[in-house]
Amino acid sequence: MRGGMGSFTSPSWLTRWLPDWLPRWLRLQAWLPVSSVLAVVLLLWYALAIALNAPGAIERQLGGPDGPWHAADLVQATWSMTRPILPAPHQIALDTWHGLFDWPIDHPRSLVFHARVTAEATLLGFVLGATLGALLAIGIVHSKTLERALMPWIVASQTVPVLAIAPIVLVVLGSLGFTGVLPKAVIAMYLCFFPVTVAMVQGLRAPHAIERELLHTYAATRWQGLWLLRLPSALPYLFPALRVAVAAGLVGAIVAELPTGAEAGLGARLLTSSYYGNTVQIWSALLMSAVLGVLLTTAVSGLERLALRHRGPIR
Repeated sequence: MRGGMGSFTSPSWLTRWLPDWLPRWLRLQAWLPVSSVLAVVLLLWYALAIALNAPGAIERQLGGPDGPWHAADLVQATWSMTRPILPAPHQIALDTWHGLFDWPIDHPRSLVFHARVTAEATLLGFVLGATLGALLAIGIVHSKTLERALMPWIVASQTVPVLAIAPIVLVVLGSLGFTGVLPKAVIAMYLCFFPVTVAMVQGLRAPHAIERELLHTYAATRWQGLWLLRLPSALPYLFPALRVAVAAGLVGAIVAELPTGAEAGLGARLLTSSYYGNTVQIWSALLMSAVLGVLLTTAVSGLERLALRHRGPIR
């Protein structure tokens, strides 16, 4: 019974009889929802670009409302303006391409150059914030006094807008002689430590009482219990918080570049482009920021897979 029915329903039997194109079609079908949403967004973007750029295109490029132009001329003009209100997607893509590949990576007009400067501040702030968050969580879990004293202030710290606190931090650190990457990293750290602290507190308290009592029967010290039980139990809570933290740190690093008048970094690129009304460069810098955020969170996900590979597949 098992031999006949098992061979009849086995995946290998199905694979032999399925058409060659069906697995590829199933893989393409998995991307269909994402592609559909992207197509709708692009269509709406192009339509909105026409609506927002039409008044300026009619006045500056088509000779006014009474000029000899047609609808096709209007569409072409709105999608090719030098300083449009809303750039068309292909304009942003072309400017991003030029910023990535037409300049040396150490040139101030290169997007890679600006992304590298912002990434340095982000990663330094991420490391500082994750370390601070983990240390605070360990102290809170092991001391009720620290929990009552620190937790309200940790929560209250996140109610202060980063746009308000960034100039204060930069001025104070600048007066102490700290310039360059460190002040921006401190702002990134300010946004990074909170999710790590909250997640680590929850993760360090995840072990059950019977597990803690088992270590107690072996006369394990508090630090041995932390290393052998609490920290391994906290890892599944830590890495999702790290993904949030690195994205928040990127926002903090970009915001920190705005009030300082920095000459390098994606925030500086945004600020310079806004001064000159170059909306295409603003959008290409935003696109580069999004790509950098995806790369950083993907790197954290890779670390998660390495650290938790012994626990089974991570979805």
